[in-house]
Amino acid sequence: MSADSSRGNLWRWALAAVIVVVAAAVALWPQFGRDHGKDATAASSAVTPPPEPAVADSDRAAAGLTACPQPTGAPVGDSPLRGITLNCLADGRPVDLVAALAGKPALLNLWAYWCGPCAEELPLLQQFSQQAGSALTVLTVHSDPGAAKGLSRLTGLGIHLPGVEDADAKVRTAVRAPAVLPISVLLRADGTVAKVVVRAFTSVDDISATVAAELGVRA
Repeated sequence: MSADSSRGNLWRWALAAVIVVVAAAVALWPQFGRDHGKDATAASSAVTPPPEPAVADSDRAAAGLTACPQPTGAPVGDSPLRGITLNCLADGRPVDLVAALAGKPALLNLWAYWCGPCAEELPLLQQFSQQAGSALTVLTVHSDPGAAKGLSRLTGLGIHLPGVEDADAKVRTAVRAPAVLPISVLLRADGTVAKVVVRAFTSVDDISATVAAELGVRA
């Protein structure tokens, strides 16, 4: 056999081998694609948390929360809370925080349904709010995605303060507070921040003294 004939046979065998490999890859690709898609879908579903249950109107009514404050048109200063709109726990309607609170000092209490110290502090805040009357607004800020659980917790504690739902912790982020609860944010009448209190109040007198020192409101 000549050298040219040998080289021709080798090329034909090489070409045949390439064709076999390509054919096998084409045959296996659809199955790989299906399996890969299943794996991706399974991974996606594994990391996606279940949606939080919606808050029923009947649950809002049973809680008997005070309606959230409404905008008065009072002037607003350079507040870090400008542009933050949260849903009111009493009725689910959106509340522009700075616009709604402008006009008088306010105490925003950041809490969550699972927070033990928060449950001890909320009744104190309610008593303080009753003492302060119209001189100051006390607004609870539920800082957790579980709005229904937060509303249930308020109902169980007998808390009727106005409150908003802050699932993404926008208020805490805006005032640059640490990721702990409870936190109280004391606002001046123009919405600017006077003090961020990173601890639980221990008594109504404790709240009164802190508010008087930082906001000049005595209750």
